[in-house]
Amino acid sequence: MFRTLASAILLAAALWSAEKAPARKSAFDKATLEAYVRHLNVWGPQIKIQIDNPKPSSLPGFEEVTVHASAGNASADETFYVSKDGQKILRGNVFEVAQNPFKSQLDKLHTDLQPSFGTPGAPVVIVIFSDFECPYCKEEAKALRANLLATYPKEVRLYFKDLPLTQIHPWALQAALAGRCIFKQNPGAFWDYHDWIYEAQTDVTADNLKSKILEFVKGKEIDPLQTQPEIDKSVAESKALGVAATPTVFVNGRQLVGQAAAWANLRQVIDYEIEYQKTAKNAGEDCGCEVKLPSPTLN
Repeated sequence: MFRTLASAILLAAALWSAEKAPARKSAFDKATLEAYVRHLNVWGPQIKIQIDNPKPSSLPGFEEVTVHASAGNASADETFYVSKDGQKILRGNVFEVAQNPFKSQLDKLHTDLQPSFGTPGAPVVIVIFSDFECPYCKEEAKALRANLLATYPKEVRLYFKDLPLTQIHPWALQAALAGRCIFKQNPGAFWDYHDWIYEAQTDVTADNLKSKILEFVKGKEIDPLQTQPEIDKSVAESKALGVAATPTVFVNGRQLVGQAAAWANLRQVIDYEIEYQKTAKNAGEDCGCEVKLPSPTLN
């Protein structure tokens, strides 16, 4: 009788203790991660940070966390892998050996209904994010237009994406809107506009841009504002890819910036990809990586 009563008392105490015990705190703590990442990147208080909730990752024992940083019109996203006990952080990319190392970039690059030139089904696809007011973009554009098809008449397809850097280039957005409008009316005419506005870049200002565009289209009516959603989509895509400068070039998903995208270096990457895709067939337009809608092109 006494043993039964003592057991009952001990059980009740255990249940009471379990009910009163505080819920276990999650090992992942956003404030701790924010402080660590700020110190890691030298991000001061002027930079706003938003941290997503952790989600499962392909790396055993770790969860994937995306950190969004912004300051004015500039923004960047960075992926971290946090151990489930919250004590370790990995920064970088996780690769599947059986997959193209640039698969994550290829999955985010959408080329349907974009200005393009080159060969449909080419083994090498180039996507360039560019700004019509950027002098470095002008030089890249001149090199690509002069050399790409002359060197690779059948092996390459290039797609153009708008990334107007509005925080430093006052007329870049309006130029991009006009270019998209011209493309929708006449896809082939886009490349005439592309070449013309880069050539005229030093003479264009925010004040005279409209009159110069009207002169280019010979007075034809265009409504640039209707293409704003397309520019917004292109900018969002650039952020998802971590593009932070123009021009940025992707060759079968491989990101090239600055001197890496200069023609001499770019040509080496293209040559490599042409040979590699003969057996790999895991990039380019004929790899089945992306289901596309029919797109207007200039070949």
